[in-house]
Amino acid sequence: MSTNNPEKSPDKSCCHAQHKHEHAKADTPVDSNALYTCPMHPEIIQSGPGSCPICGMSLEPKMISAEVGPNEELIDMSRRFWVSVVLTLPVLFLTMGMDIPGVSQLVDLIPLHVSSWAQFILATPVIFWCGWPLLQRAWFSLIQRSLNMFSLIALGITVAYGYSLIGLLFPDLFPPAFRGMKGEVYLYFEAASAITALVLMGQVLEIRGREKTGSALRALLDLAPKMARKVTGKDTDMEISLDQVHTNDLLRVRPGEKIPVDGMITEGHSSIDESMITGESIPVEKEAGAAVIGGTMNLSGSFVMRAEHVGSKTMLAQIVRQVAEAQRSRAPIQRLADLISSYFVPAVILVAVITFLVWMAIGPSPAMTYGLISAISVLIVACPCALGLATPMSIMVGMGRGAQAGVLIKNAESLERFEKVNMLLIDKTGTLTAGKPVVTRIYADAGFTETEILSIAASLERSSEHPLANAIMQAARERKINIPDSVGFHAEIGKGITGVINQKRAALGNIHLLELLNLQPGQFAEKADQLRHQGETVMFVVTEDRIAGIISVSDPVKQSTPRALKMLRDEGMQVVMVTGDNRITAQAIAEKLDISSIEAEVLPHQKTEIVKKYRLDGYIVAMAGDGINDAAALSAADIGIAMGTGTDIAMQSASITLVKGDLLGIVRARQLSKQVMRNIRQNLFLAFIYNLLCIPIAAGILYPWTGLLLSPIIAAAAMSLSSVSVIANAFRLRNISLAG
Repeated sequence: MSTNNPEKSPDKSCCHAQHKHEHAKADTPVDSNALYTCPMHPEIIQSGPGSCPICGMSLEPKMISAEVGPNEELIDMSRRFWVSVVLTLPVLFLTMGMDIPGVSQLVDLIPLHVSSWAQFILATPVIFWCGWPLLQRAWFSLIQRSLNMFSLIALGITVAYGYSLIGLLFPDLFPPAFRGMKGEVYLYFEAASAITALVLMGQVLEIRGREKTGSALRALLDLAPKMARKVTGKDTDMEISLDQVHTNDLLRVRPGEKIPVDGMITEGHSSIDESMITGESIPVEKEAGAAVIGGTMNLSGSFVMRAEHVGSKTMLAQIVRQVAEAQRSRAPIQRLADLISSYFVPAVILVAVITFLVWMAIGPSPAMTYGLISAISVLIVACPCALGLATPMSIMVGMGRGAQAGVLIKNAESLERFEKVNMLLIDKTGTLTAGKPVVTRIYADAGFTETEILSIAASLERSSEHPLANAIMQAARERKINIPDSVGFHAEIGKGITGVINQKRAALGNIHLLELLNLQPGQFAEKADQLRHQGETVMFVVTEDRIAGIISVSDPVKQSTPRALKMLRDEGMQVVMVTGDNRITAQAIAEKLDISSIEAEVLPHQKTEIVKKYRLDGYIVAMAGDGINDAAALSAADIGIAMGTGTDIAMQSASITLVKGDLLGIVRARQLSKQVMRNIRQNLFLAFIYNLLCIPIAAGILYPWTGLLLSPIIAAAAMSLSSVSVIANAFRLRNISLAG
């Protein structure tokens, strides 16, 4: 009797299943010229699709594309799965039908040898065609000497199939311990086929799940319209495709249309919804001279814009590229999973061998048959896929959620570390404040006019991109002041600038610049102190070694700053303001914001020293800033946080970039870090507890009390369900609420 014994189909203890790893080649159409990488092992990069030499998973495109073509791997795996189902069902009917009332009579009509050969004929294509990708990856793991989950799966399938084939062709080779009551050799074609079908089902579910991890980024890419409206004449426009837009093209954007590329409004005004990029739900009013972001929605007015960044240089494209790279990075917590996995597969094989030997030595008749079932169940149920997927799935989904909220995280290590930060150092200008200061007062010395003072300052600041320089230039434009050329421009970092205007030496800067020039503030000392006490920044204007006057500039605090600081303090984070401003000015701003600790009159290199000092004191330090002078400190901190409204070098030095550029982004990043790390720990717990519970059950530890064994088929189903449980838990991160 060639089929299954009712005794061997056992089990009621189906534990959570273990996950199958990363197949998804999903996110883009297959392109042999594209770079592909492994989600679990991002160091593996190759041109074109293939399998990871370490874990056997399918490689995925390194970059996500908005144009999602057919997923060839999903199509192929789905086809193999459905064929395996069609062929496996008759095998299950022949072997298990005898246990179904009303069906057993039909099964009994089929001669035993006919049933056995039918099972062989049906199971063979399931194993060697449907399951070919699984066997191929297992063979590759042996060649590479890197055993992985496919090694266990293939070993379980081939042992069941090979044993059954020998039992079918050479039944006389088997001793009584392998035979049933009627002398028949038990065959396990149904176990091999069902395991293959269930593993393929797990792969299909996993590939689909992997595709969804890129959905957040594809949603961002989809924000960009396919067409743009190019201005060709005074009253004429021409509709062109987005890839035909070039830098400096004039584009018209009408109400209800998406902005095609990054640029600047040259004519008109409107209200722009930037929530999809910045996470900020309140529309932003824009007028001529204001920057606009490609992919955001124009709500009310019509305007003409000049294209400044197109194609891969747009903010949208850069966000997607940065997040895609971050999704492939590895968190330190994954080292635990990697360490366990490196010993796990050999250990499972050893446990399976021990299980077989113990059953053979002390098990009831047919002991060897029971031992074989238990050993195969151990191999299948202990597949370490859930352990491997626990971290990458959460990282990929979490990074995508962060991008939707305007929080761009450079890598998984930064995401993990940020939840432990307990000290936040914040630059003032552009971080606590709006970074758009305005000239409030001008005081001129005898012999000078306000216009002359502003003209000198504007001439020196003409080539600067500092926020204070923008304030001076804007004031000069508003007053329609003639701005002479300056030569010999030199920046004294953290102090000011010097140059020559109309053959006269000139300078503009703070009290430190006066010290450098050996000048005293004189009559302006008291006035400068009064302005600083009001939270204004004071700059001295010098010409021919004489103080000609002072200019005060105020930078309003961002509306969201007080609320964000309170939320951060409630999280247990200490906040210190670090600024190059005069201490009196810094103290005035700190009092408004209830900041108890300040570091004022700090030069750029000193910011780095302050970061190092707090780190040596045992704090885990985050530094938030937006300027070139913050770049070194951002790199020195445990976590560098750059305002998206700041300079490129600051963003390149940072671990986290806030697209919107306000402190609520830090709150969102902190919440995201905590949620993702909690999710990872949950996934690891599910994976560990699954193996701790299921391996002993698969080995037969409950048999003495229940008389039940874990069928290899049930083990395979449990493993696939385990994968689904980890993926489903990771996907919960797509819906987490972040501060708004």
